[in-house]
Amino acid sequence: MSPLTLCPGEGGPPDPWLKTLTLCRECQQQLPLARSVASWIVGGHEAPEGAWPWVVSLQVLRGGVRFVHLCGGVLLSRRAVLTAGHCVDGRTDPCSWRAVLGVHNLQKHSPHTAKRRIRRIIVHSEFKRETFENDVAVFELKSAVRYSLYVQPLCLPPAALILPLENSSDCYISGWGRTAEKGKISSVLKEAQVEILPPSLCNSSEGYAGLMDDRVLCAGAWAGGTDACQGDSGGPLVCYHPDTDKYYLIGIASFGVGCGRPKYPGIYVRLSQYRKWIKAKLRLTNKSRNPVSTTLAILLTVAHAVLTQTV
Repeated sequence: MSPLTLCPGEGGPPDPWLKTLTLCRECQQQLPLARSVASWIVGGHEAPEGAWPWVVSLQVLRGGVRFVHLCGGVLLSRRAVLTAGHCVDGRTDPCSWRAVLGVHNLQKHSPHTAKRRIRRIIVHSEFKRETFENDVAVFELKSAVRYSLYVQPLCLPPAALILPLENSSDCYISGWGRTAEKGKISSVLKEAQVEILPPSLCNSSEGYAGLMDDRVLCAGAWAGGTDACQGDSGGPLVCYHPDTDKYYLIGIASFGVGCGRPKYPGIYVRLSQYRKWIKAKLRLTNKSRNPVSTTLAILLTVAHAVLTQTV
């Protein structure tokens, strides 16, 4: 798999919020429109519309005629969506993807919904499909999105802010994945409140038996019943920090054994281990330019030089 794939097409303007979003020192996050009581994705409870404005539906073209939801993602800037690397496995052509933002029901888009084609896909160069190591990727949108109450970036926690805390109860997942292990993809956005579980428990002989390393998190419920499922991969694990009154992106859904099974909570990429990688990719997406604008700038420069010489 190539770690960098380009799709020809127009780019977008530089992201003026990139520095603050990348370092998250002044992240301009507005609180979501609504928060509801704890629930779960497997077994299903609908999230209020506008509850998680950074959640993205990443959709792949099927049969050359329609797009279908494949994975979740999280908006980090006007032109960058973070997701799981395994979502792109075997589907590296950015022209076969699109991102849908500000959507609640995948079958019924609202005036708040924004659809963007993909210019470039960047998969972590050391992603390993067999073990899900370094399971991160960035989708660069062809054109920048406009922020609203329904489309917002999610903050990365500052390095000095230690999150999540084990046994934290104010952490959430969301997505359009299956509502049961062998169920169907949900057309409406579901949410779940999850607990961050200690690695010593998840990695014990009763659970993942040493499969986890320090680059992943374990979240859900040890007793089962609360979990992400197929179709939720790449979606955000967020924790609320009362001191700053903000939600922070802690992880993205990576893998698990089944959905909602006891002693096998969901495994999430621990994004604090990938701060430098994410920062570098955000800078890369910010440097992209619209080819038409670039050509126009060159022509104007040439024209100015000609006029200068003839005067």
